[in-house]
Amino acid sequence: MDICELILSDHHEQRRMFAMLDDVDPADTATLGVLWTRLAAMLEVHAQAEEIYFYPELLKLGERLRDASEVAETKDAIGDHNDIRDGILAARGAAAGSKEWWKGVNDAREANDEHMGEEEHEGLKDFRMHVDLQTRHDIAVRFAAYEAENVTGVPVVDKDPQDYVDENS
Repeated sequence: MDICELILSDHHEQRRMFAMLDDVDPADTATLGVLWTRLAAMLEVHAQAEEIYFYPELLKLGERLRDASEVAETKDAIGDHNDIRDGILAARGAAAGSKEWWKGVNDAREANDEHMGEEEHEGLKDFRMHVDLQTRHDIAVRFAAYEAENVTGVPVVDKDPQDYVDENS
């Protein structure tokens, strides 16, 4: 198991679930609602797992390499997670299938798409290049256990990016 592969796999599943929403008859609000409930939980649990297990290690990598870009990347990622959370909360406050609901879902989707692209081309690349396989495995095991333990979701709470970096550096 490798944290880079695990995160990429989660990203694939997130993209697939957003596509599933596109394929549901707009009048089938019950199906839209249950699919979104699952996807929203997946998005937040994934973000929390990254914040607990991946990004602190990315910050340590930046320190080892004396590369400040990992701090900027981490702040950006936490900001992206907050944008995703904002979309989740907006959709949660609206009736499934409504215009407001779709706005929240699409806001979360756009923020998630941006976040995944940046993470895949920056943080995960840096990890593959500079972190040994045993460490990547160890992080992946803890990450997977966290996701399994919290499969039904965790509280959706924004974090201050600078405070996060300060607490994890």
